Amino acid sequence: MRTDTLFFQLFQSFHTLIFELIDRPISEAEGYKFSSAEIKEKAFRFDGIFMPTTNDKPIFLAEVQFQPKEDFYSEFLAEIFLYLNQYRPIQDWQAVAIFARHNSEPTPDKFCQELINLGRIKRVYLEDLQQETNSHGIEIIQLILASEKKSPSNSQKTSRKSRTRNKHRTQR
Repeated sequence: MRTDTLFFQLFQSFHTLIFELIDRPISEAEGYKFSSAEIKEKAFRFDGIFMPTTNDKPIFLAEVQFQPKEDFYSEFLAEIFLYLNQYRPIQDWQAVAIFARHNSEPTPDKFCQELINLGRIKRVYLEDLQQETNSHGIEIIQLILASEKKSPSNSQKTSRKSRTRNKHRTQR
């Protein structure tokens, strides 16, 4: 899927992005390294695994879904528990389900809803990222979600902001 590759690259390039999406302090990203792992069996692959470099922080398991997919949560939970079984991490974990829009999320079944209620699964809706930001990663996501009419002006604005940021960095 094209969005899987895109988000893999975004996560790899912007190591703070997952923390920005789940409203966690960006400073927490310092204790993590990014990877992706293929889970044996049905060849599940997370869109991102954020593995802490110490044992006192949770692992973040991220999955991005742009299209409505009725069995999303079933597959995501299978992926999570296969990973936990195969890799046996000693750290705690939190799953992050990232949806393009609210309407691309299927209705969670009662088992999944329990994990959401417990905070094991955090849901992020990219369409809610409307405000101005200084995050390159968030700006790229906003460009991806922008309508075709808005995309050219948004990409020009993002490009100008990026050039300005780079100019300020080189002047320091």
